[in-house]
Amino acid sequence: MPRPIGENGAVTDFPPTHRDLLDAKVASLATLRADGFPQLTEVWFLHHEAELKLSLNDSRLKTRNLVARPQCSLLLLDIANPDRYLEVRALARIEPDDEYAFADTLAAKYGGVDLRVLDRAGEKRLAITLEPVNVYAVDVSWVSEETPPP
Repeated sequence: MPRPIGENGAVTDFPPTHRDLLDAKVASLATLRADGFPQLTEVWFLHHEAELKLSLNDSRLKTRNLVARPQCSLLLLDIANPDRYLEVRALARIEPDDEYAFADTLAAKYGGVDLRVLDRAGEKRLAITLEPVNVYAVDVSWVSEETPPP
């Protein structure tokens, strides 16, 4: 079955060789600050109904960055084999999660922690869906296995 192709011929689905990384505990989210520099944060995420989703507090810098500039990247690293990873370059679609419906769904992956305890009065939860623009599945572990040490 052919893989979905996006703009400029970019692959936009998750290949079978790296699907296990979609169950990882954390991922690195890269957003763009107002000054153009990237900002990296480890985040909880969920591969939910064929989508990558986050639950973020509206007061955090990463969230403000996404509101201003929805371009982002999510890196899912194979902790057991750091030469293998999945990078998802995406556009963030942001929706209110006032009732914590998605936050509670995400929390189930993390033992049911109540994300409400992380939010102060007046702060809100947002459900962030990452819409892939390009997906890079990388595995260069064979290089270190086949290449003799210097």
